[in-house]
Amino acid sequence: MKLNTKTRYGLRAMIEIARETYKGGIFQKEIAKRQNLSNKYLDHIIYALKVAGLITNVKGKKSGYILTKPASEIAIIDIYNAFEPGICITDCFGDNYKCERENYCAAKLFWDDLNEIIIKYFKSTTLQNLLDKQIRLEEEVLQNKEKNIVI
Repeated sequence: MKLNTKTRYGLRAMIEIARETYKGGIFQKEIAKRQNLSNKYLDHIIYALKVAGLITNVKGKKSGYILTKPASEIAIIDIYNAFEPGICITDCFGDNYKCERENYCAAKLFWDDLNEIIIKYFKSTTLQNLLDKQIRLEEEVLQNKEKNIVI
């Protein structure tokens, strides 16, 4: 299973937006700068997140973005679904895929179990969980930099 770049960058953009939601929002150009993304590519990501109902403009066009609900209420599956139709780790689960072995294939059962584990993990992890981890990681980096400063 490989996630596309829009999904990966969309998650990173959502972390940035979650961080700034209660500070009045964040401009797209600031997200692009922090995440080292082109503003044009980020347009597509922001559009998908808006269509999915995950973010909105603070005061209309040309303004910053905020979350539409608390980060603790946004599961990673919600962000994933803004870019992908659903988690499907093999073709065996595709709507248009028909296999003559599907009723007696142990491998398909294994992939189905793994697919369900991934879905449960995406549903049980929230944007708030990732934001908290991001903040801790940044604090650790800052502490390590301070420890290495020689006066």
